[in-house]
Amino acid sequence: MKKLKTLIFLMLIGLAITQTNAQGKKAFRIKDGSFQVNKKPIHIYSGEMHYSRIPKEYWRHRLRMIKAMGLNTVATYVFWNYHEVEPGKWDFSTGNKNLAEYIKTAQEEGLYVILRPGPYVCAEWEFGGYPFWLQNNPDLEIRANNQAFLDSCKVYLGKLAEQVADLQVSRGGNIIMTQVENEFGSYVSQREDISAEDHLAYRTKIYEMLQEVGFEGPFFTSDGSWLFEGGAIEGVLPTANGEGNVNNLKKAVNKYHNNEGPYMVAEFYSGWLDHWAEDFITIGSESLTNQTKTYLENGVDFNFYMVHGGTNFAFTSGANYNDEHDIQPDLTSYDYDAPISEAGWATPKYKAIREVMKEYVSYDVPEIPEQIPVISIPSIEISKSADALSYIKKQKPVKSETPLTYEELMQESGYVLYRKRFTQPINGKLKIEGLRDFATVYVNGKKQGVLNRVFNNYEMNISMPFNGTLEILVENMGRINYGAEIVHNKKGIISPVTINDYEITGNWEMYKAPFDEVPSLDNLKEAKTGLPVIYEATFNIKTAGDTFLDMTNWGKGIVFVNGHNLGRYWKVGPQQTLYVPGCWLNEGENKVIVFEQLNDTEQKALSGIKEPILTDLKVD
Repeated sequence: MKKLKTLIFLMLIGLAITQTNAQGKKAFRIKDGSFQVNKKPIHIYSGEMHYSRIPKEYWRHRLRMIKAMGLNTVATYVFWNYHEVEPGKWDFSTGNKNLAEYIKTAQEEGLYVILRPGPYVCAEWEFGGYPFWLQNNPDLEIRANNQAFLDSCKVYLGKLAEQVADLQVSRGGNIIMTQVENEFGSYVSQREDISAEDHLAYRTKIYEMLQEVGFEGPFFTSDGSWLFEGGAIEGVLPTANGEGNVNNLKKAVNKYHNNEGPYMVAEFYSGWLDHWAEDFITIGSESLTNQTKTYLENGVDFNFYMVHGGTNFAFTSGANYNDEHDIQPDLTSYDYDAPISEAGWATPKYKAIREVMKEYVSYDVPEIPEQIPVISIPSIEISKSADALSYIKKQKPVKSETPLTYEELMQESGYVLYRKRFTQPINGKLKIEGLRDFATVYVNGKKQGVLNRVFNNYEMNISMPFNGTLEILVENMGRINYGAEIVHNKKGIISPVTINDYEITGNWEMYKAPFDEVPSLDNLKEAKTGLPVIYEATFNIKTAGDTFLDMTNWGKGIVFVNGHNLGRYWKVGPQQTLYVPGCWLNEGENKVIVFEQLNDTEQKALSGIKEPILTDLKVD
């Protein structure tokens, strides 16, 4: 009898647990031309926001901002190269990399999640999310029906599924949809050298792979509506990017989705991406709110890209290119002129959209969260400075007959110092046609000039004396993240260096300078104007808050605050400030380290101001 009572008790406990779990699960599906939760039609009103571009401490604040704008969903890309930090070494747990926590936090705030795992994501992100070392495999062709590439993708998607598959709505989580690849129709239009059959085979295999590793769907693709033919997959919902014409949207979706909806704009552009040395782009509130109303009145679901951009901290920003510029590096700021500003502020655009959403949605829209405090720091005095080249040359060089690329050096980002001693004098035109991307040239420790891929400047006159030393400090300004040229993405010096068309070979030395750690000024040579320098400063504050370091009078480089790499600054603009999250500041002492590449003017101080400067273009 005792055993029977125990058995009954255990069965009741098990039943209770099963019922509790079942109550937490929902069924999300696409049926009868609509999105449905538990067989009831719903609309998806989403905002794109990327966990990697926001300090973890601010995730919840930004998610609450999304909900207070009247949205019910957050969409995010997943960045393969953000998580596979070395070949075979994965990080889904430290700091901003804890994707599962981000998704769970969204659920706690009452938001669904749309997952956009790639493996290609674009997103103005370094290499579109691909790990740089894929390029070292001669048998691997990126973004193609290539077995070596597909095998690598399978590993990535499997590792991702281990982290987030259990967070799908069918298992009690809040992930409602998963994207297959990204804007592949656009890529098909740019790669006519690849057959339509191979393009179809590739995207179909990615779709099958997602299911094999544990993603259940529903699945969707996203392309311009005129590019569906190259990006659509049978059985997968096509969504349109940037389509403002509802009739065009419905016509395109109907053609590839059994003549029915739902109709969704997966990228409803609230602003636009921005490059160094080009104007900052804005989109007005009125046009955006009018388009929002059009979608709402016509039953169109949408995802604001971006609702909040955030920041390309460290070296995470990618690059584009066009007919005028061999490369167009993206800004450190990913403000995007989005409704929620880089620092998480409710802009006039945000407030206008919020009022529209409140008119149309059936659920309650919460109040706008309180803004995170902002502080100014009038003057931060430079206390130390040191020669940066002596810091870089503390590393052991890699030697080769010819310059090596970043990929050959197994270095993702940062800088490489190329060094070569000449046993005979030579004068003439130095050409580095394989420069990727920005170089400062020195002869016997004196600056000779700058070469710059942004302005297609690959040559300069040079005079090398007997027993002279040539040093070329090369910066990777971000791998291309969009377009056909994504397959040509090696960095550093990728082809011969010549003087008067004579190839310079023999005894090249490469000093790796990834700046993945905060540089120390200990035991370095004294800084000199015209040579790259490392500056150090400390400042004290009583109360922490967000601020913006004003780099207007500086040249080009990167900044660390309390060990955090804030990203790149460059005097050409339009961005002249660097966002400093208050959660990264200490009440008391704080340390700033600046690596200044150009150092044309000796710096004495910098300051933290309350407003960003993102529109001050200073190109000659």
